[in-house]
Amino acid sequence: MHTHLRTWAAAISIAACTHLAAQTLPPVRTTPYPGVMTLDVDATDLDHKVFNVKQSVPVKPGPLTLYYPRWLPGTHSPTGNVSRLAGLRMSAQGKPLEWKRDTLDSHAFQVEVPAGANTLQIEFQFLSPLDKSSSRMVVTPEILGLQWNNVLLYPAGHDASQINVKPRLTLPAGWGFGSALTATERQGASVNFKTVSVETLVDSPLFAGRHYQQLDLDPGAREAGRPPVFLNLVVDDAKQGEVNAGQLAAHRALVTQADRVFGPRRFARYDFLLAVSDQFSGIGLEHHQSSENGVKGNYFTDWGKGSIGRDLLAHEYAHSWNGKFRRPADLWTPHFNTPMQNSLLWVYEGQTQYWGAVLAARSGLVSQLDAREDLATTAAWLDARAGRVWRNLQDTTNEPLLSAQGWGRDWRDWQRGGDYYDESRLIWLEADMLIRERSGGTRSLDDFARAFFGVESTRAAHDLRPVLYKLDDVVRELNRVQPHDWARFLRERLDTHEPRAPLAGITQSGWKLGWSDKPSEYVKAQEAYDEAADFNYSLGLMVGKEGKLTRVVWGSPAYQAGLTSGATLLAVNGRSYKAERLKDAITAAKGDDKSAGKIELLVKVGDQYRTAPVTWRGGLRYPQLERIEGSVDRLSVLFAPLK
Repeated sequence: MHTHLRTWAAAISIAACTHLAAQTLPPVRTTPYPGVMTLDVDATDLDHKVFNVKQSVPVKPGPLTLYYPRWLPGTHSPTGNVSRLAGLRMSAQGKPLEWKRDTLDSHAFQVEVPAGANTLQIEFQFLSPLDKSSSRMVVTPEILGLQWNNVLLYPAGHDASQINVKPRLTLPAGWGFGSALTATERQGASVNFKTVSVETLVDSPLFAGRHYQQLDLDPGAREAGRPPVFLNLVVDDAKQGEVNAGQLAAHRALVTQADRVFGPRRFARYDFLLAVSDQFSGIGLEHHQSSENGVKGNYFTDWGKGSIGRDLLAHEYAHSWNGKFRRPADLWTPHFNTPMQNSLLWVYEGQTQYWGAVLAARSGLVSQLDAREDLATTAAWLDARAGRVWRNLQDTTNEPLLSAQGWGRDWRDWQRGGDYYDESRLIWLEADMLIRERSGGTRSLDDFARAFFGVESTRAAHDLRPVLYKLDDVVRELNRVQPHDWARFLRERLDTHEPRAPLAGITQSGWKLGWSDKPSEYVKAQEAYDEAADFNYSLGLMVGKEGKLTRVVWGSPAYQAGLTSGATLLAVNGRSYKAERLKDAITAAKGDDKSAGKIELLVKVGDQYRTAPVTWRGGLRYPQLERIEGSVDRLSVLFAPLK
């Protein structure tokens, strides 16, 4: 069968199966589920990295379907990995029960509850990854991360906010933990938590560690009537958790600056969960009253060597307002096994990406210089995105669904990926600059944020129900701030196939994208962070450890020479590869004469060796922002702290 037809037939088959599966499952009830589930998780098996789970579910006799969470908020996709659930046993009245998996839904388990039974007992294990090659490492000898959706089954046919569960967790002896959940009692290494809904439980992960500490990011908040904010640190080694006064001040300033952008805090308390580790896998995942953040082990110890990644906490914190308190209507679902739709991720993630960068600069987590260099890097990479000629930005909001299938991105600039993050950031920058320019500097996107995320200002902080929004709501609020044809403005940029990135916001801010033959300190820090040498804008490649090509840009000189990512660069012009040697060769090849532009690379692909002659006369090129003479510097105003 032709690949086109095979894809079409598969789509029809999947659609049919989805329809049949939906018919076999009960409709969603919005009334409270009778009784309270209990959930007991033993997380002490650090050797095997196994979570042992015991659960009880109030039931009545008859057929019952239990869900394992599949569609997870924040990932925007069906990332719940049921393949790591093992050892599943169910029983009632002391007798084992046979269960079977729904043949149309791998995350649904069916069981017949016998007459006279009112409680179903469940036992299973969650087998977390043993190393980073298979998935995210969430258990190390010093740190563990618990996402409750990995250790939970819940009754189908009910709104997750209407099913209550009482969690209990046993940790390794002497470990501390951070979570937005409220602990009610500690018995040795075991912790009992306050009863919450399944929705709140899944939205309240936990980090624990041998070297745990909690830092108060808003001292005196409770006394002043503000919900408190804490930074919960887990580290590989105690020295990695040594936070100096300046570092603590920057994280505290993040909380202050977010208040000035978004207004009232929309949580009862907020817990940053921060793993500073080279063993525990990196992560950035938002929740309403907390966030999971994983950074490299030198986050604090090498603070002065670069600020790469220091906008992470700002991004995740902004999500408490944008994405959690206010959520796109088609992204909200009644439980974790209903498919999500992502049409407004350019607001949910794109505007959050914008505020993450702005708040990081305003708080001092990054310098104004680094904030500009980061913007230059973002603009340059997006401007080189060849794939925009066939795939518009709106379509990239479907990327979470594609990524969930495990499909690779060998040609990321041609295939595109999650560009709704950074390209949308450029669009929101342009919107901000337009508002500032048209209003004579009296209004900005800050005014939009305070109004849009400040709705229902009298609501109690512990009321976590999301307020849903649609595109019309976004356009309406933008027009209140600054009259303009915002619907057209947004749709033109979301639907365009223009080959160039939307850089007008940078120009309107008083700067322009320029180039240098010398890497900035920011670019050097990025290369160190990526452990790769950046030749993206000259030859069109990046070279990682041991000469491995980690990226080849579609249509670039390296591409034209037949190179691909995965190849190993062995030699430059007949001499063994070194990053400086390749830089020298690129510089030497610069010029307009016929003898210039020739660089000979020896590469290994599999077990074959070949010479790849690359033609490039433009020299080394690294992005930077340059001031437009005589223009208003709105970018420096944007990155300055709000008073």
